[in-house]
Amino acid sequence: MSETVKKGLYSWIVTILIVLAIKATFIEACVIPTPSMEKTLLTGDAVLVNRFIYGVKIPIPFTNLQIPLIPGRDPHRSDIVMFVSPLENINLVKRCVAIEGDTVEVIDKVLFVNGQKTDDTYTYHADRRVYEKVGWDKENHQKIWEEAGLGDMFGLRVRDNFGPVVVPEDCIFVMGDNRDNSSDSRFWGPLHKKHLKGMPLVVFFSFDPGGPKTNVIDLLKIWEWKAIRIMRIGKPT
Repeated sequence: MSETVKKGLYSWIVTILIVLAIKATFIEACVIPTPSMEKTLLTGDAVLVNRFIYGVKIPIPFTNLQIPLIPGRDPHRSDIVMFVSPLENINLVKRCVAIEGDTVEVIDKVLFVNGQKTDDTYTYHADRRVYEKVGWDKENHQKIWEEAGLGDMFGLRVRDNFGPVVVPEDCIFVMGDNRDNSSDSRFWGPLHKKHLKGMPLVVFFSFDPGGPKTNVIDLLKIWEWKAIRIMRIGKPT
């Protein structure tokens, strides 16, 4: 291998490592794959995510512990957050509606946090139906929820009437703004902070993918796009 080739290869390796370090630490792009955040974020919105805001931590394998590398702040109520789904290895975007220690309850589609009705101007309801509250074992309700069992036990019936539950330590409660069409903490339990990746900042590109998609690969099928939404580009989240 010639010296020129070695130098070129070395330069590419260094460049790739720098890009990966920036992506892991400061900024990341994410495309919204589902309508769960409508009308705030639409399917096909491409957003830039601040990876720095919640700090950078190194996870300790097989535990919920993390070693802080770069300090950041804790998530606040109403933050829009990107995180790795606790169910599968994909990025999701939802809104933090409650933090550790908060009591969360949904009564006939209305969210209450610590007994106070939330004034959510961003909340969107597309379904007029209201599922009645189901009867459950109150003594074990918190435990079943923390173990992601409510969705399996009661399905959509926890969508409109839920709780009350208390958000555990080092966790948050996330919901989609499109409350009638969102798989979130009501169904799969609290979100541990170790799954957090950052906060979306701005829409840098937007397109109509022709309906909900199940993954990012489906979003890249350009031949199925209906339109590019110019007016959404540059919109803060």
